Amino acid sequence: MLRLLTYGLLAALFFSSTFVLNRAMSLGGGHWVWSAALRYAYALLLIALGFVLSGRARTLVEVGRVYLRHWLFWTLAGCIGFGVFYAGITFAAAFAPGWIVATTWQTTILATPLVLAAFGRRVPLRGLLFTLLIFAGVVLVNLEHAAQTTWAQVALGALPVLIAAVAYPLGLQMVWEARAGGTHSRRVPHIDSAVVDQPFARVLLLILGSLPFWIVLVLVVQPPPPTQGQWVSTLLVALSSGIVATVLFMHARHLARTPYQLAAVDSTQSGEVIFSLLGEVLLLGGALPGPVGWAGVVLTMVGLVLYLGAQRREVAA
Repeated sequence: MLRLLTYGLLAALFFSSTFVLNRAMSLGGGHWVWSAALRYAYALLLIALGFVLSGRARTLVEVGRVYLRHWLFWTLAGCIGFGVFYAGITFAAAFAPGWIVATTWQTTILATPLVLAAFGRRVPLRGLLFTLLIFAGVVLVNLEHAAQTTWAQVALGALPVLIAAVAYPLGLQMVWEARAGGTHSRRVPHIDSAVVDQPFARVLLLILGSLPFWIVLVLVVQPPPPTQGQWVSTLLVALSSGIVATVLFMHARHLARTPYQLAAVDSTQSGEVIFSLLGEVLLLGGALPGPVGWAGVVLTMVGLVLYLGAQRREVAA
């Protein structure tokens, strides 16, 4: 369990760059659509180039075969797990500071048990009760934000993140179920291929699946050209969050063997709150939270610790 949690917290550290850099791009005039789409374009090129340079070009061929063999599944999982997820995160950055988006994002810990239940997997009630503390923390953080702006802006900064918080674990769980044989869902195909066991290959398959989402989004929104800084910032996000963090997180989830371990790995993402807050204050000169905001952050972190403790006791039992 310790190894899973270590991977999860390292992923949270690299994931936090998303919230800080997306906020920086928004403040610099970059459109949220490009902040999202360019990240995955870079990630696609970087992973493919990595396979070629490491002499694993055959893996790329196998990835293509697995994708074409189950193209509908990968498109659905990619559009949900990467497309809807990241579009919501980047959209919210235009209306709320990065640490507030990161805190609201912790509702994904509440969404994870619902996703697991949807696939017929049980999660202990004891752990679920502690997630209410995390949700209370999220509410307090957004209440402080509401005191500094309008409720309309709070909604635009929070609702897309709440949708993203469900989409991300849903897309990843679809892949987990496919690898496990779709035991609890007949709608998920059993993808029995060694390439699915490789973290970078799984990410690449999901990126390929998300491409239709990004193409349609660009055509529908028709954003202005990316800013100069956006090209560089999205590359950094692609490296730190899109590749390093995603691979670490998915690797931790795929090492998990029970629903309890899956939920524990997902809960480590609460670390993004502190990492994002520090990053925004140090790099963007952001203001520290007020008393209500700090109370929300503390509740979120306390909920995480209690949740992990409950999960460990359940596993030990």
